[in-house]
Amino acid sequence: MPNSTPPVSDIDLFDDAVTVDPWPTYAALRELAPVVYLPANDTYVLTRYEGIRNALLDWETFSSVNGIGFNPMVNEALTGTSLASDPPVHTQLRATLTENLSPRALRGLKATIDTKADALVEQLVNKGSFEAMDALARALPLEVVADLIGFTGDARHNMLRWGQAAMQVIGPMNERTAENFPIAGELYGWCSSVTAEDLQPGSVGRGIFDAEGRGDIPPHTAGHIIHQYLGAGVDSTIASIGNIIALFAAHPDQLALVRENPALVPAAFNEVLRYWPPLHVWGRRATKDVDVEGLRIPAEAHVGLLFGAGNHDPRHYDDPEAFLVERNPVDHLAFGYGPHGCAGQGLARLEAHAVIDALARRVGRLVVGPEVRLPTNITRSIDELAVLEVVPA
Repeated sequence: MPNSTPPVSDIDLFDDAVTVDPWPTYAALRELAPVVYLPANDTYVLTRYEGIRNALLDWETFSSVNGIGFNPMVNEALTGTSLASDPPVHTQLRATLTENLSPRALRGLKATIDTKADALVEQLVNKGSFEAMDALARALPLEVVADLIGFTGDARHNMLRWGQAAMQVIGPMNERTAENFPIAGELYGWCSSVTAEDLQPGSVGRGIFDAEGRGDIPPHTAGHIIHQYLGAGVDSTIASIGNIIALFAAHPDQLALVRENPALVPAAFNEVLRYWPPLHVWGRRATKDVDVEGLRIPAEAHVGLLFGAGNHDPRHYDDPEAFLVERNPVDHLAFGYGPHGCAGQGLARLEAHAVIDALARRVGRLVVGPEVRLPTNITRSIDELAVLEVVPA
């Protein structure tokens, strides 16, 4: 029946067990309906590929203003940022953010990132065993972003904990959010007081202050834009690189395919993002009553986009539970779509492609211990992954 009420589920998206292993929950919600209301989170979740993609494109109906977070405090704190605004404000703020992240702007970084990644992987292969998250998945993005933005001193030292906290506080007001608000507050305070002189000369961070000085962005917004580079970029890239290592360890045949055909590197990363997207859920606010496949979401309702559920939707992908690097799912949901598509995806791709290329050339097989995952609100990341043995290529 058209315009009917969505089914209700007692699932809590942020229950510890769900955040550590969400796949059974995703499957159950996806098969229940394209829209399901979760009273525990006061959120209508979109569970299938088509509905999620359409919502990402329709920013006028599914707004980021006062909507991306799952608690009112974080939505208030993010007011006025490009992350939590819609066109035309979003367009102006994002232009400065993406100016330094365009393919042309990043072209000069490729050789540097490739060299850094190859040196790290070579060192670790020679070592023979290592903790993959600290030694590679965290090490590379933190160094790349610190150099790009020009972080120095305490800011450089605090990047990891600030970036993790910035994502945790987007969740509901649970214990994880409460613990991380003071840490996220440190980041917010630093971004509110940072000046051009605090950043390395010639860095992207200095360039953002130059744009503010020219009037290209509103006054006092340079720090907010820098906040996004750290708050939304580092944690998800770390998660993605950790997933690369774990998935290729579990699927050595797929790593062998990339070794035999290096042109598969971009396709392999697309499949990593489809198979294990780094974000668990992301929020929107319905600006009006809206129907999704005949199910009504009321105006002003909070909406959750389940990227992992959509990326494993058998209505869109054949054999979605298989990890296949030759699939090349360029339309995966992990980076979003439309005006709010991930601004940092070009940089994330450079880093991930460099890691995949280095692994394929230097590693025949990785023998790893169990993935250690901790409950988290938004970013799904491995916390620890011991590489017990490296069989060289």
